[in-house]
Amino acid sequence: MSGWLITNARLVNEGAQLEADLRIKRGRIEQIGNQLKARSGETVVDAQGKFLLPGMIDTQVHFREPGQTQTGNIATESRAAVAGGVTSYLEMPDTSPPTTTRLALADKFSRASGRSTANYSFYLGTSPDNLGEIESLKASEACAVLVSTGPSGGQRMIDDPTLLGEFFQRAPGLVVGQFEDAQTIERNLAKARQRYDNRIPATAHAEIHSRDACVASAALAVDLAKQHGTRLHVLQVSSSEELALFESTPIESKQISAQASAPHLFFIDADYEVLGNLIKCNPSIKTAEDRKALRSALREQRLDMIGSAHAPHLLREKSGNYDSAKAGLALIQYALPLAWSLVATRTLSPEVLVEKLAHNPARLFQIQERGFIREGYRADLVLLDPAERTIVNRQPMLSQCGWTPLAGRKLPGRVAATWVNGSLVWRDGLLTGFVPGERLAFDRPD
Repeated sequence: MSGWLITNARLVNEGAQLEADLRIKRGRIEQIGNQLKARSGETVVDAQGKFLLPGMIDTQVHFREPGQTQTGNIATESRAAVAGGVTSYLEMPDTSPPTTTRLALADKFSRASGRSTANYSFYLGTSPDNLGEIESLKASEACAVLVSTGPSGGQRMIDDPTLLGEFFQRAPGLVVGQFEDAQTIERNLAKARQRYDNRIPATAHAEIHSRDACVASAALAVDLAKQHGTRLHVLQVSSSEELALFESTPIESKQISAQASAPHLFFIDADYEVLGNLIKCNPSIKTAEDRKALRSALREQRLDMIGSAHAPHLLREKSGNYDSAKAGLALIQYALPLAWSLVATRTLSPEVLVEKLAHNPARLFQIQERGFIREGYRADLVLLDPAERTIVNRQPMLSQCGWTPLAGRKLPGRVAATWVNGSLVWRDGLLTGFVPGERLAFDRPD
């Protein structure tokens, strides 16, 4: 096969919509124009007015390999990703063992090679004893350094402000962070145990992983970043109070940027009554007012990106009592339709949504030749049908965990097709079997 010609598409790219045709050859976007004629051997796809978008770059996923492959692995979760319109992902260091050494980082890249349907890179996580590893990291070896201050970081958790400042001062390049105050959470948990006589309901999760815990830790991180001149990106902003820490300016001019995740943009605390621990995640899902504030902050450029925060667990790991239920939701297979709900509700325009899903991740992480629909760029593309719905129960679950809290939902928009590096990997509800994912490259010196 010599290439693809996508005709009659509605391109959404760099703040504009354009009716055009697009030619793919040798894995790249070769030509964008009108009334392009098919060449010999080309496969023609008539988009029939559907949206053609740059593929989503998901900046926060947990694929569980190595160490937790009964829950997820690079092969299964990357297949779920392309079904959800994600063509590239940045994977977190919360594996077993955690990715806190350059050797563990290299092992992950080796595991992904030839097995990942989507493009990939990995974070190098900080831990109380790996400052030397962080200092010796080369820019090409990881997408960024990842620091965690709360219990979700496990053995990687850094709750000492002095040590956190050391990492901010000495880490090379971009630092990405998850911020909750561990001591506040511990106090809240002790109060909840007393209040509920050790039978804590799922509805108490937002009290335990409280907004105070988020605000205190994020504020400390922002102050340290300013003190040390660190380029900081904050993951999973979940409360309205945190938004005051970030500026309403384009991402190119920011020292400190931030993003929201799908759980906090879609669910609210009232959903605990029905879904219980199925939507337990850290930081916790908060109120309808917080969700509204997060959505507005995306429109106002106070928040710069949207991530799926995909974190699969087996259903039995989400069952039982509050203490035993693990935190995390499986969402990546529905990432783009979930995000498209912001367009369907007129919260964001298609152009702004594409900026949050593709352009800004490419800008912040300096990803080479991806995140935009440009001639010469890699052909990572998604054809989205806005007139259709994604009916969750009609799709087989591709994630290894086999379930999602979205069961029974009808989401706006449907991913009709996904191309990764010019290879069609998903079309009309089916995987094609191609595994073209490549290691992401970055425009930054080592």
